[in-house]
Amino acid sequence: MEILVFKTNLSNSKRIGDVGAHLNIHPGIHQWNVDLHDCDNVLRIVNLNIDPAEVEEIVKNAGYYCKEIL
Repeated sequence: MEILVFKTNLSNSKRIGDVGAHLNIHPGIHQWNVDLHDCDNVLRIVNLNIDPAEVEEIVKNAGYYCKEIL
């Protein structure tokens, strides 16, 4: 398992809910959360070796910003 970290604009529970439905059904994502207290609204994903670009695409397809923090 690895942890991926992303900067997002998921700044409230509605936005998180919009994306959460897609993250919850992804077979490679074990657990995820968004830190609304962080200025970057950090999305952390515990996963089974998925490509960070795939997560970025999921969030972007839901209409939000997402960029991996290296």
